[in-house]
Amino acid sequence: MRIKLTFCILAIVLSGVSACTQSPECFREDVFCVALVTDTRGLHDFGLNQDTWTGLQRSKAEGVVGEVAYIESVDARDYEKNITFFVNAGYDVIVTSGIGLHDATLRIADLHPDSVFIGMNQTDEDSLPNFISVTFPEDQMGFFAGALAARLTRTMIIGAVCETSGIASMWRYCEGFRAGAGYVDESVEVFVVYRDDGSREKLFLDEEWGFENAQGLIQDGADVIFAAGGETGAGALRAAAEAQVNAIGAERDQRTALTTLGDQSSSVVTSVLGRASSTVQELMRRIKNGNLTDAQMSPIGYVSLESIVLKSLIDEMNAILSGLISGEIKTGVLNEKP
Repeated sequence: MRIKLTFCILAIVLSGVSACTQSPECFREDVFCVALVTDTRGLHDFGLNQDTWTGLQRSKAEGVVGEVAYIESVDARDYEKNITFFVNAGYDVIVTSGIGLHDATLRIADLHPDSVFIGMNQTDEDSLPNFISVTFPEDQMGFFAGALAARLTRTMIIGAVCETSGIASMWRYCEGFRAGAGYVDESVEVFVVYRDDGSREKLFLDEEWGFENAQGLIQDGADVIFAAGGETGAGALRAAAEAQVNAIGAERDQRTALTTLGDQSSSVVTSVLGRASSTVQELMRRIKNGNLTDAQMSPIGYVSLESIVLKSLIDEMNAILSGLISGEIKTGVLNEKP
């Protein structure tokens, strides 16, 4: 027990983590060990990190995984050290959560071909045999949000505030929003603004820009705001809350996140997000059975609309969601900006 405790303390000192669990005997062949390294949002982000961890916990409860552990990254400069920590500790699978860990995960995966790595919301351009990419259909998420916004608006003007269009996922989110609105009502006017001229240092972190641009859209008549792009998007949601106009979030349960931060007047109607938990559980079953699967696309879902909108609208939105998942409804959105 003393050895394990010392091991955990060393992890905190050397890897810059905010949380850790005691190290199991992961070098044993009969113990299937899986670890999670989060981005700097931490474990309780009401989104991808938290949902991924839930999937790992459920896998352990089902007996698929023997031991699970996590590190919450405090600084992006620690990503490689945090991933390497679990490689050196003998973990069979290391899951990294968030697009920000993409480069670090691929570098470590290339150096350690005997370990398996799963990148949540990370693409696999290099086709490494020991790296599994889990991505999300952002165009479908945005399409769903746009369709809902077009049904909620009374001014017939809606807007989207998004991180730079140079990031393919942001392009798919917000062009999907435009397409979804047009799908249900072509007469609705759609404004989409991207943070294309902002500094790279504030990528996903420019809350002020998000707030100001959402305010601008609201002043121009938009009464529903869609926001995507980390804290940049969160700024837009706060502007919508202050103006008491409806908002739709992405990437995590923004209604819960904003309330936790003290914004009790949040007007977030719903958030569209991927079903990371179930995807992770399925991957754990496959990997344990010796199937090193190909890249996976996680299906989409949304935070409950019950008690907020009419049942007839919920039924319509569920039908659109089913059509997107089955492929009956196509978004027509390109993978990235032309």
